[in-house]
Parts: sequence; C-alpha cells; structure tokens
Amino acid sequence: MRDLHELTALDQAQAIRDRVISPVELTRHYLDRIERIDPRVGAYVTVTAERALEQAARLEQDLPDGPLAGVPIPVKDLNLVKDVPIMFGSATYREFVAPVDDTVVERLREAGTVMLGKTATPEFGLPCYTETDLSPPTRSPWDVERSAGGSSGGAAAAVAAGLAPAAQGSDGAGSIRIPASVCGLFGIKPTRGRISFAPIIPDLAGLSTNGPIARTVADAAALLDVMAHNVPGDLYVAPPAEGTFLAHAGREPGRLRIARYADPVVPGAEVDPEVLAAYEDASATLAGLGHEVVDIDRPYGPDLVPQFVTLWYAFACMHPVADDQTGLLRPITAWLRERGFATPAPAFLQAQAALQLATRGGLAVTDGYDAVLTPTVTQPPRPVGWFEDVTEPEETFERMTRFAAFPAIYNVTGQPAVNLPLHWSADGLPIGVMLGGRIGGEGTLISLSAQVEAARGGFWGKRRPPVW
Repeated sequence: MRDLHELTALDQAQAIRDRVISPVELTRHYLDRIERIDPRVGAYVTVTAERALEQAARLEQDLPDGPLAGVPIPVKDLNLVKDVPIMFGSATYREFVAPVDDTVVERLREAGTVMLGKTATPEFGLPCYTETDLSPPTRSPWDVERSAGGSSGGAAAAVAAGLAPAAQGSDGAGSIRIPASVCGLFGIKPTRGRISFAPIIPDLAGLSTNGPIARTVADAAALLDVMAHNVPGDLYVAPPAEGTFLAHAGREPGRLRIARYADPVVPGAEVDPEVLAAYEDASATLAGLGHEVVDIDRPYGPDLVPQFVTLWYAFACMHPVADDQTGLLRPITAWLRERGFATPAPAFLQAQAALQLATRGGLAVTDGYDAVLTPTVTQPPRPVGWFEDVTEPEETFERMTRFAAFPAIYNVTGQPAVNLPLHWSADGLPIGVMLGGRIGGEGTLISLSAQVEAARGGFWGKRRPPVW
C-alpha cells in the first residue's frame, strides 16, 4: 500500500473497516509526520499524542459505524476539548484547559474520529493570517515563506501538508475559505445554523460557523455529515438537508444557472491578475460542463463595509481578558477591542439591522441562481509577516479587509459557500475561487464541486506541495 497519507479520509476509513490498516497504525503514521514536518509548517499548537493513541486503541476494539470511523481529525484551537489546553491563539489564555467539550467535538468523537491535537489559530480568530505569540507562524506547505491564511490556518496547513487527512475549522468572515484558497484545499462554510456552537460559545449575529476542510469534496462532505447537528438553545437552525451530504458528492448536479462577479465590495480592494485568471478559468470550466454562466452586478455595495466592521469590533471583545493580561494582547487585537468597547449598543444594533436589510435585497437577486462564482481572496498567498509589516494596527486591518474582500458576505447572509482549489500561479501558489449557494443549498454546491473536481482529474490534478 502506498503511503497512508496519500489515501483520502474515506479510503483510510474503508481500509480500517477492511482490516488492511488499524486506527493505531494510521494515528502513529500521522503523529510521526507531525513530529518531522510540522516544525516547518506550524500547523499544530498542541499535539495530543498519548490521548490520540488511546482513542485509536479503543477504536480497534469497538469501531462505530460511519464513513470516517478510525480516521484522525484535528480540532481548531477555538473549539473546546475537555481537559485539553485551549488558548484561542492568545497569550492571555496560555495553558487554560477546557472544562467541557463543544458539541461538535462530541460529534467527532462519537463518529469514531481520532483527535491528533489542536490546530493553530490567530488571536481569538480575528485576523485572516495565523501568526501569534504562542507558536511559530503557520505557513503554507506550498511555500513556507507564505502565510497559510486564517483563522483556520493551522487546520488548512495540516491537511495540505499531509499532517491530517481532513480537519475541523470555523468561519466567521472567511476563516475556512481563505486558508483553503491559499493552501490549495476544498473548504465548506455551511448554512447558518447547520452546526451548533453549544454548549458555551454563543451564535448571536450568526456570522460564524464550524465547517470542514479537506483535499477532496467527498471527504469534506462526509465530515460535514458528522459535524452537522443542533441542540436546544441554538438561535439559528438551518433547513433540513435532503439525504447525506456525502451522497450529494456522488450525484450529478444537472444543468445549473450560475451568476458571477469579480467586483470587490471593499473600497480600494483590487483583484490581482492571477486571481482574475483563476476566476476566468473557473468560469470556462463551469461553462464547459454545460452550465449557464451569467455576469451580474455586485449585489452588495461598499456602504455595508462599515456596518460589518462595527460588528467585528464588538465581537473582538467577546473573550474576557483580565486587566493585568491586556498587555499580552497583540497590537491588532488590542486595536480592535479598543474600538469594540467604544461601540454603543444602539450602534451595534443599527449595524446589524442594516446588514439584515441588505441581505434581504441581495438574496432577492442571488436566489435566482443555483450558485454565484467570485474570487475567494483578492491576491495570491501573502508572505509571512506581510499583514503586520506596517506602522499602525489600522494599516494591518486595512490589508486584511482588502485581501479578504469577498468571503464575509456569506457570513452576513448565512448562505453556504465553498472554496474550489482550481488554479495555481506561475510560481506554484494555489489560488482558489468561491461558489456561494442558496440558504440550505450545501448539497447543490457539493454536487457541483464534485463535478468540477472530476473534470479536473480528481484531487485537483493530484498536486502535492514540496513538504509532502
């Protein structure tokens, strides 16, 4: 058998069911790779080797039913795993230990997945790059001088480097799709309310959601099936899905009507020619598959950006930080929290109301299409340190908003969206494109993505980064 990390997550699970490999053997394989390769990548902030091997050994005796049983899946360090340190990417939470499991972590465990450890995330998940005071910067396996993105940068770097077959991530303004784009992966931001944040993390404005990152559409779909759930007290519940998401990965989408635009909503944001090339390449691929691709005007205006920023300021204040610890905050976090604490409650509510009004108008346009194609980010992967190579935190924030000018729209509207890793630049850097869907329309996006994946040779051309 070829190297185990070459197998898809679903193939690994099948090999375990067929007793070709064991959960312990697979777990040891990944732990060995993490030890050897992760110092170059910085994907993990905590490795739970002993716990993972104990989990794997139990699964050898009692393997549950399910498509991913026995497969290692790491958890992002914004999600609670009982008795495991969680630092939220912040030195202010150094060595804090989670008192409970998030319910999505319970779902992963019940499905028989093995937690290798906690993947790196920027402070409180706020930036779109993963550089903290807790661990080395998280780097793209395609070029370790480049950032792996954020805030699920560690999750994406782990999967792209073959340090996990798939990973749990979360997305509040593009935090799954951005690192999926710069690491050459498929990532899904599900419909708002598809995956609960219980029992502790609130869903409030509904911007953020958990979601999967994987190398293949089918692996991501299977992981979404595992993660999808609700519990009493959730403020949002997504429309029920028809069948499993994995089944959609094997289903033809039919001829779809797909809108497209490449005009960023953020003032001053410019789309790099390499990104436009990826967008045009994706458009041609979709048209070549028989879909109708239609140009539309951007459905949202730049007047929404200040409203979203108001919410972002406020949500930067959600994590309690003791007064004697505030000096440990990174400059961009401190800058965001200063503005958040200065935001009056009426201003927050007015901003949220304005965003909801705009969503109603925007959905009236986009619901006329089965999917909407845009770039994922505006530029190729940025060098490590680029976002903070400025004189003031405000400039860092401006670089962030211009770089990530497209994905946050779907956090505002609650629509599902995916990153397709369709394009590589002339110097070998991955550049993704984004497809957004109707509320509850993950199945259509998965079917369409699987069709595109097959048309491009599967595994997105079977490309592998240098660290592989």
